[in-house]
Amino acid sequence: MNNLPASTGWDWLKQGTGLFRKQPAALTTLLFANILISIALSAVPLIGPVVAVVLVPSFSMAFMQACLMIENGARVTPAVLLTGFRQPALASLCKVGLIYFAVAIVLMIITQLLGIQELVEKMSKAAADPKNPPEVSAMDMLPLFGLFLLDIAVMVTLCFTAPLTYWKHMGPGKAAFYSFFAVVRTARVFVVMLVSWFAIFLGVMTVIALIFGNASVGRVVMMWLMFLFVLLLQCAMYAGYTAIFGKPGEKDMQPA
Repeated sequence: MNNLPASTGWDWLKQGTGLFRKQPAALTTLLFANILISIALSAVPLIGPVVAVVLVPSFSMAFMQACLMIENGARVTPAVLLTGFRQPALASLCKVGLIYFAVAIVLMIITQLLGIQELVEKMSKAAADPKNPPEVSAMDMLPLFGLFLLDIAVMVTLCFTAPLTYWKHMGPGKAAFYSFFAVVRTARVFVVMLVSWFAIFLGVMTVIALIFGNASVGRVVMMWLMFLFVLLLQCAMYAGYTAIFGKPGEKDMQPA
């Protein structure tokens, strides 16, 4: 893991955008397929939401593998969806998914302890009845903002766990360890990447809102742009992985 200048975060974002531009249709199809499968799994009573979380690393490997294929000049096909679902990779990635699930439980407990659920309900009532909104002070918003930052920090520090498990054949614990410290050591790079990504996203959304106002077509465009920016971030994460851990070689194409 090399010491990287903060401006590298912007380079990752540009590289991710370049990857997306080469095969936008394939990556968009991949995203929607993942979303639909996740929704279907979550709809299963009791175990569905748990299974959906545990399989997040397997789904994320489809995007990582697709980015690798694009970089190698290969065409991304629907078969890439199965990347993280083949044995013996599936078992290892599901163990990573259990780490994700444990983290989700901890965040849920924090949410309850901070009373954020009640705050969200207040904000929902304010949106439903703008004439008689409940009182929500700036101080009330601090726990929500803090949880938002914590969610992002956790998501980012675990972002390399799945590819390290799949491509470097690390155990889930070791992969999570390396992912965490890789992100911590390059924190300023990730800050630049995420701030740049969010600033562009916010700017584009503001322009769309000014152009379309409350029109239905504007909401549709915004929804599509949200998906687009999620894809750009996924591609930027791949660029970050290759910059820190190196591009996967032939021996890394299939798990050992």
